Amino acid sequence: MTVSVQTAAEALTELVGAANCTVAAQDKRPYLTDYRGIFHGEAMVVVTPVSTQQVGDVVSWCYRHDVPVVPQGGNTSLMGGAVPDDTGTAVVISLRKLNRVLSVDVVNDTMTVQAGVTLAAAREAAENAQRLFPLRIGSEGSCQIGGNVSTNAGGTAVLRYGNMRDLVLGIEVVLPDGRIYSSLKGLRKDNTGYDLKQLFIGAEGTLGIVTAVVLKLAPQPRATAAAFIAVKNPHAAVALLQAAKIGSGNAVSAFELVSAPALELVLDYLGDAKSPLQHAHEWMVLMELTSGGTDEALHAALLDILELGFAEGLIEDAAIAASLADIQAFWRIREDISDAQTRAGGSIKCDVSVPISRIADFIDAASAEVLALDPEIRLVIYGHLGDGNVHFNPLRPRDQQAAEFLARHYRVVSETVDGLAHREHGSISAEHGIGVVKRDDLRKYKSEVELQLMWQVKRALDPKNLLNPGRVLPEPDDPCAIH
Repeated sequence: MTVSVQTAAEALTELVGAANCTVAAQDKRPYLTDYRGIFHGEAMVVVTPVSTQQVGDVVSWCYRHDVPVVPQGGNTSLMGGAVPDDTGTAVVISLRKLNRVLSVDVVNDTMTVQAGVTLAAAREAAENAQRLFPLRIGSEGSCQIGGNVSTNAGGTAVLRYGNMRDLVLGIEVVLPDGRIYSSLKGLRKDNTGYDLKQLFIGAEGTLGIVTAVVLKLAPQPRATAAAFIAVKNPHAAVALLQAAKIGSGNAVSAFELVSAPALELVLDYLGDAKSPLQHAHEWMVLMELTSGGTDEALHAALLDILELGFAEGLIEDAAIAASLADIQAFWRIREDISDAQTRAGGSIKCDVSVPISRIADFIDAASAEVLALDPEIRLVIYGHLGDGNVHFNPLRPRDQQAAEFLARHYRVVSETVDGLAHREHGSISAEHGIGVVKRDDLRKYKSEVELQLMWQVKRALDPKNLLNPGRVLPEPDDPCAIH
């Protein structure tokens, strides 16, 4: 069934109102390009519903008329998963107007929010209730909770609190045919059959559109201690992590690895940043401890860990935060690496995870293979060492243009890094998702049975393949095998 733009616009305007239905090219433009300007698409109509029921009505109409639907949150995806293709046949549903914090239950330590609430707003709402919503990522001012759920967002606090999957207790989803599945329960125990919410977490909008969730909250830490530490190498960093876990009574809330080129990039492109350390080092770690105890006790634990690290030859130097401002300065360096890469241009971003016990060997092997291509490549390596997630992002040599570097090395570097992560029993996508960028790579790294099962789930919920089509799942080699 072919539907004209005029027909779609008239029908959807009737469902959501003229103020929430966009057809004009200039008004649609922000929804048709990702925030980095890499992925571009077209759409018949962009709708911005103001309620779950309106989302359901729009999806139902699209289902009846065989119109593809692309759900979109803050549009901060790095994998092209939230932008329509270039056919112009889809309807984009932006969740940005579903932006209310519905309730905060301080006794149950839960918060119910709509999908369009930004991560920053959710964290602020929790803080106002003297609670912590622990998800923490660099794009928190613009990314939305629905997108965080749909990509199973990770970030810097996974070591202590887990991924988004671990922080969602209840969910409300519009299914591909427009039906609404609502289970906004704040239960930590519920063994009454399949845990259906897990189907939609990390599915990137291919199985349903998340419209609201119940989030798990935690007590606010009373004490925080942090240090910016120069370590001998990644092997020493892993050993220090183990010592810190034991020595702090499991108070480690973040353990972030930073390579020298990553720090240099921040210092080069963000001029007011300063290194916490007096001298240059090849590898550094930002370690943060938090607890419900006293500052004095936590700082004593930090000093004990550092003393052990020096004694064992793991640590070369360390700067201890003396104030909240120092802690914020440490974190700014870590969180600004991504922006510095964007400004530098010519970065190949590999978001992989491997077992913590294999991280150092993985970094050694990947570094050697990439530098064998060109020894002038800058190895911008950083990430969440505490949960096994490494952002291995080779950057163009200083005297090479970004376009030339990417054309020459993008494919081989990506395949090399992903292949080494897979060899170490890791994953080719730790937290960024699959989208369109990694979609076809799943053929290589997922078994035939895994792909068949995923397609069977997709076909069971979305038999017409209308919800975010072309994302996550590669086309099956044998379509008959998925029925």
